Amino acid sequence: MFKVMIIDDEPIIVEGIKRIVPWEKYGCCIIETANDGIEGSRLIRELKPDILFSDISMPGIDGLTMVAGLRSEFPRIKICILTGYRDFDYAQKAISLGVSRYLLKPSNLSEIEEAIAVMTAGLTSTEEEEAGGREEKEDSRDEKEERQEDPESKAAGSFIVYNAVQYMEENYNRKITLSEVAEKTYISQWHLSKLLNRHMGLNFSEILNNIRVKEAKKLLMNSAMRIGDIAWEVGFTDIAHFSKVFKKLTGLSANEYRNSVLVKELMDADKNRE
Repeated sequence: MFKVMIIDDEPIIVEGIKRIVPWEKYGCCIIETANDGIEGSRLIRELKPDILFSDISMPGIDGLTMVAGLRSEFPRIKICILTGYRDFDYAQKAISLGVSRYLLKPSNLSEIEEAIAVMTAGLTSTEEEEAGGREEKEDSRDEKEERQEDPESKAAGSFIVYNAVQYMEENYNRKITLSEVAEKTYISQWHLSKLLNRHMGLNFSEILNNIRVKEAKKLLMNSAMRIGDIAWEVGFTDIAHFSKVFKKLTGLSANEYRNSVLVKELMDADKNRE
């Protein structure tokens, strides 16, 4: 039996889908329902459903980011979106991230059943392919995952990495953790760490330090700002740590970098006067 979850902030819709659909006809059973994306994401990690029916216009969630996170972390899951959000570009983006069906509310039973038929057929096909390949040579987990990753999962992974880095760029000046960024992108810490390494070749701390040093360079252009104040402004609470990271990434101390910038400005000014 394929395991199905339903997430929607309208209880009447959850109950309606749960009761009117002949789930057994399609070899499915409802394992859990949720009325918000945060709780739904937690239950998905815990129960690992095969099929998900979900709204993506619920309060407090970024629907596309949630979808991307689920498709990236659970490539096998089939997702059907049920929404009143009638935006063609939004629907296209959701489909590019691996959504199987995008249904507008109110959806009739035939539309829902057609979506179930497509998703269960896809799952059955995947199971048959996996069964046929079990005798192949065993590879490492990461090698196997990367090789088997479908285009939609890759797109979802890229989308998640983009959103994660964007969040880091918006919050670099305070203490942020891998756990916090993972929560904002609706995936586990482990999976976010893997995606960052796969797409950027860097771990979370290295990416964050690069962002902070980039911003520090801008502030160093202001000769009136003290190095300690700059370190604090870009999110470092320890000036010694800031100095160590800055030199590692630039090859210069913060003072040396500032002086080199000032010298260049003077030289450029002299050239302009000539």
